[in-house]
Amino acid sequence: MTQEEYLEKGKYIWQNFVPKSGQSEFVQGELVRAIEKLRDEAHRNGNGNFNEKCHGILIEFLRKKLNDTEVFDKKTIAQINNDLDRLNLEYQPYTDDDIYDRIGDRIVDWYLYYGDEIKHEKNSELYC
Repeated sequence: MTQEEYLEKGKYIWQNFVPKSGQSEFVQGELVRAIEKLRDEAHRNGNGNFNEKCHGILIEFLRKKLNDTEVFDKKTIAQINNDLDRLNLEYQPYTDDDIYDRIGDRIVDWYLYYGDEIKHEKNSELYC
C-alpha cells in the first residue's frame, strides 16, 4: 500500500471506530485511539502527564494486539516492539512523527487482516 492509502484507511478507522471520548467499542478503534493519545501526550505535553494508568496501559495494549504472528513476521514484530519501547520512555518524549505513523500503518495492516467490528472489552483500569 502507498502512504496515502495507509493514511486514508487510518482516517476511515478513526471516523468509524473511535468515539468522541472514552474507549472504543472496537479493537481497531482502540488501537488508533491508543497511538494517537500517545502522540498527543508527547507532542502537546512533553509526556508531562504520562502515567501507567493511561499511557503505560495503552502501550501494553498496542504491544499485545500488534505482536500477532498471524499478521506480522518476526522482523516487523521486532520493529513494533522497538518503537513501543521508545514511546514508553516517560522522561524522553518522542516528538517526531515517524514512529507514530509506522505504528499507525501496522494498525491498518492489522485491521485489513481482521476486518470490521471486532468487539473491544473495555479496560476498567484505564484512566484516559
